[in-house]
Amino acid sequence: MTALYIDADACPVKEEAERVATRHKIKMYVVSNGGLRPSQNPFVETVIVPDGPDVADMWIADRCTRGDVVVTGDIPLAAKCVEAGARVIKHNGEALTQANIGNVLATRDLMTDLRAADPFRQGGGKAFTKADRSRFLEALEREIRAAGKLV
Repeated sequence: MTALYIDADACPVKEEAERVATRHKIKMYVVSNGGLRPSQNPFVETVIVPDGPDVADMWIADRCTRGDVVVTGDIPLAAKCVEAGARVIKHNGEALTQANIGNVLATRDLMTDLRAADPFRQGGGKAFTKADRSRFLEALEREIRAAGKLV
């Protein structure tokens, strides 16, 4: 049975994911270290993990398997989930797969090194747009349907 895992800290698409999970009648785990209002939706389980670095990530990585879908912007977590066989998408709808996760992880590491070497190159990232939200919804629908065929 497919499950949907949401790395909920700073996730801008929790409500959209909940609507898709409800439509497909699949269990959705919203994982964070707190500060979220639990959903009353019977398909949604809010998981509050203890404070600490990457505790929510470890919770998700330890549970996701082939046929599950994970929503995260955390590239190291995405790599672990892809390795476990889960289908992974970022908040903007970008799919992270066996074919591209190595390059994405290397780029992330390079950018971390560049920011550390140049304190003026911090950046703030791009704003999350309606187009990103739309791409996410399309991608989540596609990934859940594909995951359902795997199980």
